[in-house]
Amino acid sequence: MKKITTESLYELKNVSQPVTWKDTIFYLETQIDKPENTYHTAIKSLDTKTKKRRDWGDNGSVNTAVEISPNQKWLSFLSNGTKDKKMQLMIMPLDGGTSIQLTDEKEGVSNYHWTSNGSSIYYQTSTDLTVEEKLDDSSQKTAADKADTLPKATTITKLTYKLDGAGILPADRDYHIKKIDIATKTLTTIMTRKDPVGLNYVSKDESYLIYADELLPDDEWAYGQTVYWYDVSSKESRSLTDSISKGSFRFAAMSPEEDYLLLIGNDFEYAFVSQNKLYGYDIASQKLTCLTAEHDIELGDVLVGDFQQQVNGIDPIWLTNEEFVFSTTEHGKIKLYKGTRSGDITVIFDQPLHLTDGAVFAGSNQFAVTYSSPTRPSLLGVIDLTTGELNDLYNPNQAFEKEYTITKPEMFWYKGADDWDIQGWYLAPEDRTSSHPAVLYIHGGPQVSYGETFFHEMQSLAAKGYGVILLNPRGGNGYGQEFVASILGDYGNKDYQDLMLGTDAVLAAHPEIDAESVYVAGGSYGGFMTNWIVGHTDRFKAAVTQRSISNWISFYGTSDVGPFFVQFQLQNDLSNVTKLWEMSPLAHAKNAKTPILILHSDDDLRCPKEQGEQFYIAMKRQGVETQFMTFPKSSHGLSRNGLPNLRIDRLKAVSDWFESH
Repeated sequence: MKKITTESLYELKNVSQPVTWKDTIFYLETQIDKPENTYHTAIKSLDTKTKKRRDWGDNGSVNTAVEISPNQKWLSFLSNGTKDKKMQLMIMPLDGGTSIQLTDEKEGVSNYHWTSNGSSIYYQTSTDLTVEEKLDDSSQKTAADKADTLPKATTITKLTYKLDGAGILPADRDYHIKKIDIATKTLTTIMTRKDPVGLNYVSKDESYLIYADELLPDDEWAYGQTVYWYDVSSKESRSLTDSISKGSFRFAAMSPEEDYLLLIGNDFEYAFVSQNKLYGYDIASQKLTCLTAEHDIELGDVLVGDFQQQVNGIDPIWLTNEEFVFSTTEHGKIKLYKGTRSGDITVIFDQPLHLTDGAVFAGSNQFAVTYSSPTRPSLLGVIDLTTGELNDLYNPNQAFEKEYTITKPEMFWYKGADDWDIQGWYLAPEDRTSSHPAVLYIHGGPQVSYGETFFHEMQSLAAKGYGVILLNPRGGNGYGQEFVASILGDYGNKDYQDLMLGTDAVLAAHPEIDAESVYVAGGSYGGFMTNWIVGHTDRFKAAVTQRSISNWISFYGTSDVGPFFVQFQLQNDLSNVTKLWEMSPLAHAKNAKTPILILHSDDDLRCPKEQGEQFYIAMKRQGVETQFMTFPKSSHGLSRNGLPNLRIDRLKAVSDWFESH
């Protein structure tokens, strides 16, 4: 059997976004295209009766957002397989034929929804008002035309003016919701706004739309978004969550008879870390009711990993006009529940798995899913919602699993600070020796969690001979509201103790680990904690901090979420820089002795590069052995969806640093 390496990432495939039609499941299959240094996502289908698979779509590198038209004639999707490489709306006959490009928007299409009769599609696009038409013949350009190509200053007036992964947001742009007729290609503009919204639903009679927007669009210091009802005739909007003054809500699903709407959101009682609940909105009475108020659970998927691409998670899906299925994250796994309008909920699927997407077969109890486990990267299967039985239909990594050794983690619980129960996983190295090194790898967030999913980086470290310690300290999600809210305004205290006690627990349970050869690494919040750790203990042999936070004071003004994150997570702002400084790893850098590698993306706007730069200079000043490595054309999500060659470079840098120490 071969060992998993950093390069194994190129061989792995994942499946996602299942869509059901008759006995067929359409789905996406994604793999890295090494020669092109990009990801290739193709549309596939599988006949559940014959097990025959078929390729759909076109030659674009990204094909996504697959839907079946309500009249059962068309397969629709978004694709960059166009002349301008922009994401455009495509349709393809279900009975065979080539794809048809419906749109030719200069800024591409971001989202779409079919009308109920399948004759038209509503979609979203935008217009950059700063871009003028350029003459085809450059010789005809005037001096004024040429002056337009010179660099220009950027004027910023908004609080939120940048976004990680997108850069500086356009200052002068119109955002549109348009409608295109399939037969005539006639275009109608339904709505134009100066700020983007998210189209969620088009009513069957097309008299109203449902869209997402800021909670208080006119107050840029108000945090949160909600769901709005837009009357197409009067062009007036109203919030569906007026009964709850704060919070953040999003659309989930409209009932088949259009009389009841499901929303996911929270009332902001615990600010950023308020658990998401399931809400029902009765359209006739306009009453909003929390359906999971009595349950201490988190709606949706917050499991962290580095492998899955193009996954959406499982939002609520109606089974009948009264019942629906929805997912939660609990104890490092995704569970499925059946719910009713009256608030009755029942667990219908509970296995140690990461369910990544799902779709119900119309009129049946069969539920198509894509999923992952710690030892199985990605599969397509069907769950019987009556029995809870899961049957696999397709494994894109079947040959890989037979060829490579995949380490099975050991799940365990231990006592953290205040005697709290904390969950963790330990991946023993593939070649277990009587004295081997180990890595404490700290997740980001912190409102996410490790869990029952495949993690390529951790498998590659285990294959290199390292034990890998994965812990879910307080502050992470999936363990109840008190657990996730416990570190508000108190970063680096009990969460730090949880991590140290967890490391102790693993060393006690596995005496074969060399206690003098334990390393620490982490990214984002895990990078903050790695920086914090080297300023508070010398127990680790070496450290790797990635996309980290070192100074909350500068983070406040440089991160794309800085003002909100600092206010709501740390419960302070620039009026109390003393407290922010005390919680900053930079304030404790004078105690650091641990050799540390600092990794940061050039275009990271979530944890800006200056955070890594400050910590690097502090380590140099302290005489600590250190290196600073930066990655071009990369944002905060480099380790999950960055340029493939740079993901490989990052993985090699981490293991090389450990091996050199």
